[in-house]
Amino acid sequence: MSAYRSYWQEMEKLYADPTGRNARLDQYAASAALKNAEADAKRAHDRGRIYTGNVVVTEQTVIKADASGKVPNATVSSCLNVSNWLTVEAKTKKPVPLPSDRLTKYLISSTVEKYPEGWRVTSDEPQGKPC
Repeated sequence: MSAYRSYWQEMEKLYADPTGRNARLDQYAASAALKNAEADAKRAHDRGRIYTGNVVVTEQTVIKADASGKVPNATVSSCLNVSNWLTVEAKTKKPVPLPSDRLTKYLISSTVEKYPEGWRVTSDEPQGKPC
């Protein structure tokens, strides 16, 4: 699903830019997904941190779809690999120490809805399981 991949590309831009102005996440996200991402990126930026590198999305599978309702939607299960998406100090670009036991490749369940402008991610829920 190209909208979902574009969503993660815009997430990379949002977290990499301390001003948050270079990302167009609203073209690929809405509702809780947009609000949560913007708030989380702002918290990181307020602490002087940015994220560099990239997110890799694999094993995308539509596990549920409903085209009969007022807003067509689907639930997508994916493997999210953030091992090359690094948290660094914005000024020095030095890596920020993170827990050694954190999951860097994990299952995530996302809901996408079809808006008049196109598909939007409306929620993301990490499953807490490696993939």
